[in-house]
Amino acid sequence: MSIIQKIRDKAAWLVFGLIAVSLIGFLLMDARTMSGRSASSTSGAIGSVNGEKLDFADFQKQVSEREDQYKSQGYPINDMLTQNIREEIWKQFEETAVLTSEYQKLGIDVSDKELNDMLVGPNAVPEIRKAFTDPNTGIFDGQQAAARINQLRTIYKSGRKADQNYPMAQSFFENALPQFIKLREREKYISLLAQSTYVPKWMIEKSNADNSQIASVNYVKASYRTISDSAVMVTDADIQTYLDNHKEQFAQEETRAVSYISFSAAPTTGDSTGIFQTVQTLRPEFTTTNDIESFLAKNGSELNFTDAYVPKSRITGTRKDSILALDKGAVVGPYLDGTNYMLARIMDIKTLPDSVRARHILVAFNDPKTNQPKIDDTTAKNRIDSIKSLIDKGQHFDSVAFHLSEDEGSRIKGGDLGYFGQGQMVKEFGDFAFNGKKGEIKIVKTQFGYHLVEIMDQKNFEPAYKIAYFARRIEPSTETDQNASGLASQFAGENRDKAAYDAAAKKGGLKSIAAPEIQPTDFNIQGLGSSRLLVRWAYGAKLGEVSESFSVGDKYVVAVLTEINHKGTMTLAKARPMIEPIIRNQKKAEIISAKVKSATTLEAVAQALGQPISHVDSLQFSSPYIPNLGPEPKVVGYSFDKQLIGKALSLPVGGNEGVFVLNVEAVSAKANYNVDVEQARQAMLQSQEQIIQRAGTDALKKKAKIEDDRGKFL
Repeated sequence: MSIIQKIRDKAAWLVFGLIAVSLIGFLLMDARTMSGRSASSTSGAIGSVNGEKLDFADFQKQVSEREDQYKSQGYPINDMLTQNIREEIWKQFEETAVLTSEYQKLGIDVSDKELNDMLVGPNAVPEIRKAFTDPNTGIFDGQQAAARINQLRTIYKSGRKADQNYPMAQSFFENALPQFIKLREREKYISLLAQSTYVPKWMIEKSNADNSQIASVNYVKASYRTISDSAVMVTDADIQTYLDNHKEQFAQEETRAVSYISFSAAPTTGDSTGIFQTVQTLRPEFTTTNDIESFLAKNGSELNFTDAYVPKSRITGTRKDSILALDKGAVVGPYLDGTNYMLARIMDIKTLPDSVRARHILVAFNDPKTNQPKIDDTTAKNRIDSIKSLIDKGQHFDSVAFHLSEDEGSRIKGGDLGYFGQGQMVKEFGDFAFNGKKGEIKIVKTQFGYHLVEIMDQKNFEPAYKIAYFARRIEPSTETDQNASGLASQFAGENRDKAAYDAAAKKGGLKSIAAPEIQPTDFNIQGLGSSRLLVRWAYGAKLGEVSESFSVGDKYVVAVLTEINHKGTMTLAKARPMIEPIIRNQKKAEIISAKVKSATTLEAVAQALGQPISHVDSLQFSSPYIPNLGPEPKVVGYSFDKQLIGKALSLPVGGNEGVFVLNVEAVSAKANYNVDVEQARQAMLQSQEQIIQRAGTDALKKKAKIEDDRGKFL
């Protein structure tokens, strides 16, 4: 069977179990009561939304369950994935908390009848429909689902914890069913919001009329750069006034900022040489050992032995040519490949096809739906022997496969698996398919059962190599690590405040790197990678305090806390770099405007400002851009002011890049014969619905009282 088939077979019980247990609730009158049985912890709240708390133990339980789901799908669990999972679960908690009160206000609920329809009715959710749909007929079998659910219901209600299916039943009855209900409630709420929008026909007609307008304009532009910065003074009072009037634009979350100096503990040239020599001394034993797997394990190889042949065309690596030139038993290395010193040994060479087409008939050990054992080894072997005898007596393979094979994926194709490459099958199956001969039929036993396999075709024969690799990572020696640690500890110990830190860094020629906007739940600091301990230190330190030495990756780090930013409006100091250019341009605009105060013609404006008169005859109302200048929405807006038509001048207009004085010659419209008003109305309506769907819960979160204390626990 192919990789996809193998994965499907292994995961069938898991997928079925997840869905089946989720279905238990609709058959039980007390489903909603039982769904609240999960135990809560008194270890402390990790946060709250409008007074509803999330217990840390419950949060961690959800994180672990989500990690297990990723593991079952083959994802490696690392710091980044765990952090993403934590963030997802917290956001789900926030959303559920703010939406639940809305459901109650609006009377949104999911009735038992509706739940029944969601799970086993004509409108069953896609995942459930797929799990209980016959692959041959495409018909959803609600009765089969109900039968299995009743079985799991008995296990759960009776509390038979010794039953191997109990943990699955408990987890998904207590968690999955409530999730189904929450998802449907959310669908109803978002649909209610989306359907509340309306776009009248006149709005589309007005929009089309506006967007078809074009303007012919003469203008004089004086760049802000014509006034030197030194001619304008921006005071703290100016900035504070602007900040007070635009608080929403300068809202901030709780953050910290640090600067840090790193002391490298990366491997030195001497460390690399030492590891090379160590690998060199292992080469003789690597060359002669008869137990290559034990050798690799004993000597701590970064790579395990793969007992499979790799076609010549698929071999990669920095020493590919050297390896392919070796005879059986020969060794190359040590050589550098990435961060490892390598040895490579040719264990065997064969001429094999690069792909094989085969068909099979499977007698499975386990039920494909429940994954429960259904037949013992002896009975399975006798059955496959009987099937082989049918083929030997002249029965058509494809017909027998269709009627007797238990591999649903290939049965309907007469057992045909198509072409597959090396490594795409379980080992026993692949060994026969690639080492046997075209037309050969053989019984093969795998973890899935007994297979009667026929090799239908083999193509693209080429040399294939079984290669053993020994890999030793280049790592810092104890001496290198201790030296870096000592330097960092000495620096931290001798410089306990920011002034001393800055002076020592300057004196020693050490580069101090700024890391701003560190949030309480961050696990990474810019340029450092995973550094949760340093983040926690930053939230417990005082402004200007210097940290102890932290080990982060291949370096030791000493940091100083440079900013403490509380949730709310930015401080004047933090907002200054953003506000100062705005106010400076406003004051420059006043100076430029004063120069043309008495001008009555555009020519007089040009003379007063020392700038040319420019013309644009196709300015579009639907676009905020001025040709050859860039985005100037305010100036474009003034260009379509019909009150300016016939006037010699507009008042000075402060734009993005300078001050403009306009002479509007004409405002007209271009014909648009291709507008479908109803189609345009539906498009705008759909756009508004999408905006509501995205922004609805965000607005509720903004209004809610949210306390996020994750940083104190994680």
